Amino acid sequence: MGYDNNEKKFAPVYEKKVRAGKKRTYFFDIKETRNNSYSLIITESRKRFDDRGYDRSSIYIYQEDINKFAKGVVEAIDYIKTELLPDYNFEQYDNEYDENGEGYAPQAPAEPVVVATAPAEEVVEDEKPSSITSSLDTEEVDKW
Repeated sequence: MGYDNNEKKFAPVYEKKVRAGKKRTYFFDIKETRNNSYSLIITESRKRFDDRGYDRSSIYIYQEDINKFAKGVVEAIDYIKTELLPDYNFEQYDNEYDENGEGYAPQAPAEPVVVATAPAEEVVEDEKPSSITSSLDTEEVDKW
């Protein structure tokens, strides 16, 4: 456990940093609490305009609220993408950023893989159909 000597700091068990441009970074940390439960801490760090440090704000999501929080986030994002901005190209911002906040050039989309399958009448009932997979079967699909 990350709790030590009555300090109020906990060692994270998971950390994810998401660069969002030159002046904004999001941190997703999972920390173990004193009673052996977990909380997700989402922190936004913004570089100050006067270049004198950062402003940070955090939200704590406790394990008993994870499903409700996730459902609310998905519904809100879905509403933005389908109702408010249905024609907006959100993928234009999918490029990654380096340590200085400079964007890497967006990568060209991968060519779709077309997989040919045998007509249904050629499948013999006693044999198992061959498993034909493609890179599309294993990729996560954005539902929006």
